[in-house]
Amino acid sequence: MIQAIGLTSNPRKEFPPALDDVSFEAHAGCVTALLGGAGAGKTTALRLMLELQQGRGVTFFRGCPLHRMAHPSREVGVLLGDVPGHPARSVRGHLRMLCAAAGVPARRADEVLEVVGLVSLRDERLGTLSRGMDRRLGLACSLLADPHTLVLDDPAEGLTTRERRWLHGALRAHAAQGGTVLLTTADAKEAARTADRVVTLERGRLVADQDAAEFARTRLRPRVAVRTPHASRLATLLGKQARTAHRSVEVVRESGNRLSVYGSSCADVGEIAFRNGILVHQLADEIGDMGPGPDMDPDGIEPRADEEPRSAYGDAAPTKADAGASSRRRRGSAPKRGERRTPACDLASASETSQASDEGQDGVTARETSHGAGDEPSARDAGSRASDQPAYDLPDLPPPISVRPAPSPLRPLRYELRRALGVGTGFVTAGVVLVVSALTAVVLARIGHTPHARLLVAWPRELPLPPAALGAGLLGAIAFGDEFRHPALAADRGTVPRRLGLLAAKLLVASATALVLAVLTVGCNIEVLYLVYGRELAEVPADWLSLSASWIGLVVGCAWAGVLAAGLFRSTTAGLAAVVTVPIVVVPLVQKVLEGPSVRTAAGFPLRLREVLLSQWPFGGERYLAAIARVVGQPVGGAMTLSLAALLCAYLFTTLRRRVR
Repeated sequence: MIQAIGLTSNPRKEFPPALDDVSFEAHAGCVTALLGGAGAGKTTALRLMLELQQGRGVTFFRGCPLHRMAHPSREVGVLLGDVPGHPARSVRGHLRMLCAAAGVPARRADEVLEVVGLVSLRDERLGTLSRGMDRRLGLACSLLADPHTLVLDDPAEGLTTRERRWLHGALRAHAAQGGTVLLTTADAKEAARTADRVVTLERGRLVADQDAAEFARTRLRPRVAVRTPHASRLATLLGKQARTAHRSVEVVRESGNRLSVYGSSCADVGEIAFRNGILVHQLADEIGDMGPGPDMDPDGIEPRADEEPRSAYGDAAPTKADAGASSRRRRGSAPKRGERRTPACDLASASETSQASDEGQDGVTARETSHGAGDEPSARDAGSRASDQPAYDLPDLPPPISVRPAPSPLRPLRYELRRALGVGTGFVTAGVVLVVSALTAVVLARIGHTPHARLLVAWPRELPLPPAALGAGLLGAIAFGDEFRHPALAADRGTVPRRLGLLAAKLLVASATALVLAVLTVGCNIEVLYLVYGRELAEVPADWLSLSASWIGLVVGCAWAGVLAAGLFRSTTAGLAAVVTVPIVVVPLVQKVLEGPSVRTAAGFPLRLREVLLSQWPFGGERYLAAIARVVGQPVGGAMTLSLAALLCAYLFTTLRRRVR
């Protein structure tokens, strides 16, 4: 269950807090609706509960706050707004990426895709999905780690009637197996129709915490639904009787032979019809205008009694008992979410479902009552529509997963590889870099006055960095910039405190990408120069070892600078700006320091290094050390080293400070 205690948001300037001392509970086995209009504080409440926003109060999920859970994503499934994924990423690729973040097998993505009905769209891009398909994908993301609790922010917003039916059926199936479901909505009728308990917020304060039956009786307008072939005559008689008795009765003529009578009772309407000899086919109490019911087609046509209910895909829809039995058979005696039991709230049994009453033209299921004059509707009958849950199609949930316990569920390297290879941004950037570098090398060779070493890497003297270094820095900045632009991991609190592992994975992947880009750039430039100008410009320099080390160090350093700066400033633009700042700002400062007046110099460093080591390194290792020293001693190398050290220290400082908080 969920226990929210004293949730209060931080006030902004002179405005009151968006949420002020709100406490409520959401029980296991029930669907709890957080009801309120725009600005009531529903989303703020969820963000405070999930520790995504600073404020006061505490929330316990099955007795434990979120920040103290070893694997939060396996306990709480979250859907806040649209699916926060890259528009160019495929549906299946996005789920497999999140599987690596949650530490679950990759096959789990196919299982949840089958449950939510997106198997045929698994290769579609996220940016092409409709609103309903996006909501299905969001539910799939929240079910990936088989959580006990689902926290959903207005999941039915913008959905069609059929899609709402499917979504509410899926949530009902999760609750029927012992899970906890908390959702927000601004529609009171939808809350009464789909939830077991309704928590009402208004202007950031809790105004009511009721079960659905009591909520329907007290906050929705009751009425009497009448179906008769003499609707016009009965409406006239009801109006005349109301004027005679000086009562406020409103009669609304629905389409066909139906009437909705507000301000009267079944006994009064039945008595008037009986005295005037009017045949009545239906006489029932209803609570509010609930809209199309679960057993109604969107066009308002009732299904035939001899037809089995159908799901959205045309197959026979299982009943609640069938869904529960099949799920119990599939999950066995040791289910994931603890022992599956009968929900704590009152659910409609199979016998109650079979005895469901006729449905009105507007699709509201009503409880039939007697026609006698002495039969007064009881309070239970008045709220029966809300307490009797509709016969939703309960889809089968994905099977439980078994994972090995680990200090962290995040698999950073696998996640980063799927993130980088799941979209074409990296491949397009690398292709553009190779083309620009080759064209630049050809132009520089034609103009002349460019050293051979700079010509091979297409590095003009007028530019602070060559195209390959800028491309590597851009790819590094995108590695962390996409995490904030498309925050797929924002709601998954299990990955936020463990960013050092994610940082190491990003640095490793960025290093490999930069290394490949550096080698391909030089190779393409040499090949293009050979094809255009002949063998003279395609010769490898004699000191290729030190030049290669310097070149690879520069490209990898730019990639690291982009990763660290984007992670520190939370922006791809800031990461690329930090890469360009190194040669423009830091290099002149380093050159000024190195070229300034000094008493001592570092001349003869390789010789003294060999003397200190006393012996020759195997395979000439001292030469590599000397080459590294020369690379670091260069202005760009020294500036890059200084920048990387500063960025890494700042990143570690901010991460550790966030952990302490």
